[in-house]
Amino acid sequence: MRRARLALLGGGLLALVAGAGLWQSREARWQGPLYCLQAPGQVWAAAPVPSGVTPVCPASHTVRAEVRRGETRIEQYELPGWQPAPVLGALTAAGYRVVSRIPDDGVQEAAVLSRGRERLTYVADRMNGQTLVSLTTRGGP
Repeated sequence: MRRARLALLGGGLLALVAGAGLWQSREARWQGPLYCLQAPGQVWAAAPVPSGVTPVCPASHTVRAEVRRGETRIEQYELPGWQPAPVLGALTAAGYRVVSRIPDDGVQEAAVLSRGRERLTYVADRMNGQTLVSLTTRGGP
């Protein structure tokens, strides 16, 4: 009888520790600087991050809260110099098609992409000698 109680208590403790570990791993995403990335190492969870591309997320607490609540999905990438093509190329190689596009004017390039029922906005901005690419859509994944 005593062994059964100890086994039950041990099993309950193990389940509690496992649950706490799972909760901690999920919560760690929201505390880190790359909270907005759904699949680290992937652009929009669809294609590998191209070489020379650095993932970043907005520092805004408001944006972080919107992403966490599932109201907005955003991913951002920095590239040296003016390079609007690598991230867009990764998405099109992953099956996204360009629905509409504002051509590259050397300062900004923008496009709406779709794959199936999903639509996302792609914007590349020239900022301080670098390219900042933002991918956004309303709602979560």
